[in-house]
Amino acid sequence: MGTTTGSDAVLTRYAEGGLAGTLAPGDRPALLVVDLQRGFIDPAGGPGFEMPMVVAEAARLVAAAHAHGVPVVFTTIAFAEGADPVWLTKMPAMLELREGSAWTEVDPATGIADTDRLVVKQAASAFSGTDLAAWLDDEGVDTLVVCGATTSGCIRASVVDAISVGLRPFVVASAVGDRERSPHDAALVDIQAKYGEVVPIETALSILEEHR
Repeated sequence: MGTTTGSDAVLTRYAEGGLAGTLAPGDRPALLVVDLQRGFIDPAGGPGFEMPMVVAEAARLVAAAHAHGVPVVFTTIAFAEGADPVWLTKMPAMLELREGSAWTEVDPATGIADTDRLVVKQAASAFSGTDLAAWLDDEGVDTLVVCGATTSGCIRASVVDAISVGLRPFVVASAVGDRERSPHDAALVDIQAKYGEVVPIETALSILEEHR
């Protein structure tokens, strides 16, 4: 699950209290690749930091999804010029993520294809203010494999909203990243306890490859 011994102890106590149940994959997965855009994967960008392993692992998932006919959704954050939502008061580094800026472009190293769906958002969750939930419902998707950044921010927010609309979220431990280790680890524990499954990439690949 990618957590530490201390985290395992926390999850044990949670399970004893009636949390940390187990989700099984459904019949129709989709892959959600969250915010692997230039502004996040390049430290030269305001909110950026280095996460080459996350990009590489995401590319493995994208390739598997393409090979097995699984829908792939990418997200990017882009704000209209002059639009300054309250979120930017907390994260002024993201002022660079303006529509049309190179910082909003998805890193091609992820393997993004023209046939993939791109969701442009202005909030942490991939579902907030977008048509993603309706689109996934139209596609018959019941399971969401999730990768990208950041674990404690947009990943967690998207997973909470995913399970809220009846999807089964599976977060790939080696394919999500954060600026600091402690919020990353805490978010994975929280997701595992309440909102989804945190799984190794081998499990995620099996979900993508063996769906019916």
